[in-house]
Amino acid sequence: MNCNAVEAHIVRWLSDYLNQSPLEGFVVGISGGIDSAVTSTLCALTGRKVVLLNMPIRQTSEEFDRSADHIRDLETRFPNVRGNAIDLTGIFKSFEEKMPENTAAHGLAMANSRSRLRMMTLYAVGQSENCLVAGTGNKIEDFGVGFFTKYGDGGVDVSPIADLTKSEVFELAAHLGVIESIRIAKPTDGLWGDGRSDEDQLGATYPELEWAMEFRGDEQSLSLREKEVLAIYRKFHQQNKHKMEPIPVCLVPKDLKL
Repeated sequence: MNCNAVEAHIVRWLSDYLNQSPLEGFVVGISGGIDSAVTSTLCALTGRKVVLLNMPIRQTSEEFDRSADHIRDLETRFPNVRGNAIDLTGIFKSFEEKMPENTAAHGLAMANSRSRLRMMTLYAVGQSENCLVAGTGNKIEDFGVGFFTKYGDGGVDVSPIADLTKSEVFELAAHLGVIESIRIAKPTDGLWGDGRSDEDQLGATYPELEWAMEFRGDEQSLSLREKEVLAIYRKFHQQNKHKMEPIPVCLVPKDLKL
């Protein structure tokens, strides 16, 4: 990948989009992961206002520290960048306590609720700062396996890196000078208290899933692991289609409205 050309293209795309709106810049949620680090750096390169939010909810210290270190790094490198830490743990705890017992005990429901609480925070700050919310999803997550929260981290205004695979995001991160602690960290969505990685949840690595997303060959010639990965990819792609496709609208025939 020509990182110089990709960087220039995305930065220009962000600038052009912002120029067509009455808004001043971008707000980005910083997770301590590679996607938000690359997205925020690209936004910073536009020279426009960039607000970075570290929003821990029972976060591991490693995730919080990586987020804080990245924010400090960008603040040092770019005068247009300003960071803020907003601890949402207390708010989430209150929300959790108000939920029915079976909902509060449902791990995935509450993990997704963390993401939706962060989305609400991003939009509240974004509106007050006159900024667009920049999404941090990559191609395999957004269009392959649907590994994001509907109306959570999937609720954004612009998606700068959604046409880049995870491998390409890592390559661009090295080119952009993202701090090493983020570049070597295992990808994780940060929505679970046990620090589980994306691979733990998906059952396959990102390079494997990227291969499956592009596979168009003869399945009979595949190894046992390749068949396994293809099945994992297809399972997630099918069950998460509702996230990746437009909301279905029931069109009522005109004659029924008469």
